[in-house]
Amino acid sequence: MLKFWMENKMEVVDQEPHSWFLFKLGDNFLISANCEFSFVGYDFIMFLSEGEVIKFKELGHEYLNELANAINFSVPISKTSKSIYKDRNVSDEYSEKSLDAVEHWRKSNEQLGTAT
Repeated sequence: MLKFWMENKMEVVDQEPHSWFLFKLGDNFLISANCEFSFVGYDFIMFLSEGEVIKFKELGHEYLNELANAINFSVPISKTSKSIYKDRNVSDEYSEKSLDAVEHWRKSNEQLGTAT
Protein backbone atom coordinates (compact mmCIF):
# COMPACT_ATOMS: atom_id res chain seq x y z
CA MET A 1 0.00 0.00 0.00
CA LEU A 2 2.79 2.47 0.86
CA LYS A 3 4.55 1.76 -2.45
CA PHE A 4 1.31 2.45 -4.37
CA TRP A 5 0.82 5.72 -2.48
CA MET A 6 4.40 6.84 -3.14
CA GLU A 7 4.09 6.04 -6.86
CA ASN A 8 0.92 8.17 -7.05
CA LYS A 9 2.22 11.08 -4.97
CA MET A 10 2.91 14.18 -7.03
CA GLU A 11 5.77 16.38 -5.90
CA VAL A 12 7.23 19.70 -7.06
CA VAL A 13 10.67 19.25 -8.63
CA ASP A 14 11.33 22.75 -9.94
CA GLN A 15 9.50 25.98 -10.71
CA GLU A 16 9.78 29.40 -12.26
CA PRO A 17 7.65 31.95 -10.38
CA HIS A 18 4.53 33.00 -12.31
CA SER A 19 5.50 30.79 -15.25
CA TRP A 20 5.57 27.03 -14.58
CA PHE A 21 5.91 24.14 -12.14
CA LEU A 22 7.59 20.82 -12.85
CA PHE A 23 6.14 17.83 -11.04
CA LYS A 24 7.26 14.24 -10.62
CA LEU A 25 4.62 11.54 -10.43
CA GLY A 26 6.11 8.07 -10.11
CA ASP A 27 8.64 7.85 -12.95
CA ASN A 28 6.95 10.58 -14.97
CA PHE A 29 7.33 14.34 -15.15
CA LEU A 30 4.54 16.84 -15.74
CA ILE A 31 4.76 20.55 -16.47
CA SER A 32 2.10 23.03 -15.49
CA ALA A 33 2.56 26.11 -17.66
CA ASN A 34 0.89 29.36 -16.66
CA CYS A 35 -0.68 30.50 -19.93
CA GLU A 36 -2.86 33.30 -21.22
CA PHE A 37 -5.18 33.70 -24.16
CA SER A 38 -6.72 37.11 -24.70
CA PHE A 39 -8.11 38.03 -21.27
CA VAL A 40 -8.15 34.44 -19.94
CA GLY A 41 -5.39 33.00 -17.77
CA TYR A 42 -5.12 29.22 -17.36
CA ASP A 43 -2.76 26.43 -16.37
CA PHE A 44 -1.93 23.86 -19.01
CA ILE A 45 -0.68 20.56 -17.58
CA MET A 46 0.94 17.84 -19.67
CA PHE A 47 3.29 14.91 -19.25
CA LEU A 48 6.78 15.43 -20.62
CA SER A 49 7.66 13.15 -23.50
CA GLU A 50 10.79 11.02 -23.37
CA GLY A 51 12.59 13.54 -25.58
CA GLU A 52 11.53 16.44 -23.37
CA VAL A 53 12.77 14.63 -20.27
CA ILE A 54 16.14 14.08 -21.96
CA LYS A 55 16.35 17.79 -22.87
CA PHE A 56 15.37 18.76 -19.32
CA LYS A 57 18.09 16.52 -17.88
CA GLU A 58 20.65 17.98 -20.32
CA LEU A 59 19.65 21.67 -20.23
CA GLY A 60 17.82 21.98 -16.92
CA HIS A 61 15.74 24.92 -15.80
CA GLU A 62 16.33 26.99 -18.94
CA TYR A 63 14.83 24.27 -21.14
CA LEU A 64 11.66 24.31 -19.02
CA ASN A 65 11.45 28.10 -19.49
CA GLU A 66 11.58 27.55 -23.25
CA LEU A 67 9.03 24.72 -23.11
CA ALA A 68 6.57 26.74 -21.01
CA ASN A 69 6.89 29.68 -23.40
CA ALA A 70 6.33 27.41 -26.39
CA ILE A 71 3.20 25.98 -24.77
CA ASN A 72 1.87 29.45 -23.95
CA PHE A 73 2.56 30.94 -27.38
CA SER A 74 0.94 27.97 -29.14
CA VAL A 75 -2.37 28.72 -27.33
CA PRO A 76 -3.38 25.07 -26.88
CA ILE A 77 -6.85 25.91 -25.48
CA SER A 78 -7.95 27.80 -28.58
CA LYS A 79 -10.42 25.86 -30.74
CA THR A 80 -8.53 26.93 -33.86
CA SER A 81 -5.06 26.29 -32.44
CA LYS A 82 -2.70 23.99 -34.30
CA SER A 83 -0.62 23.59 -31.13
CA ILE A 84 1.48 20.43 -30.97
CA TYR A 85 0.66 20.35 -27.26
CA LYS A 86 -3.13 20.54 -27.57
CA ASP A 87 -3.80 16.79 -27.42
CA ARG A 88 -1.48 16.32 -24.44
CA ASN A 89 -3.62 18.33 -22.01
CA VAL A 90 -4.20 16.46 -18.73
CA SER A 91 -5.21 19.51 -16.70
CA ASP A 92 -8.65 18.14 -15.80
CA GLU A 93 -7.17 14.91 -14.46
CA TYR A 94 -4.21 16.39 -12.57
CA SER A 95 -5.08 19.95 -11.51
CA GLU A 96 -6.19 18.94 -8.01
CA LYS A 97 -3.09 16.79 -7.44
CA SER A 98 -0.85 19.59 -8.71
CA LEU A 99 -2.47 22.15 -6.40
CA ASP A 100 -2.00 19.78 -3.45
CA ALA A 101 1.66 19.27 -4.41
CA VAL A 102 2.25 23.03 -4.67
CA GLU A 103 0.57 23.64 -1.32
CA HIS A 104 2.73 20.95 0.33
CA TRP A 105 5.87 22.33 -1.36
CA ARG A 106 5.11 25.90 -0.23
CA LYS A 107 4.48 24.81 3.36
CA SER A 108 7.72 22.80 3.38
CA ASN A 109 9.69 25.71 1.93
CA GLU A 110 8.12 28.25 4.30
CA GLN A 111 9.52 26.22 7.16
CA LEU A 112 12.92 26.46 5.50
CA GLY A 113 12.41 30.11 4.57
CA THR A 114 12.78 29.47 0.81
CA ALA A 115 9.21 29.59 -0.58
CA THR A 116 8.55 31.85 -3.58
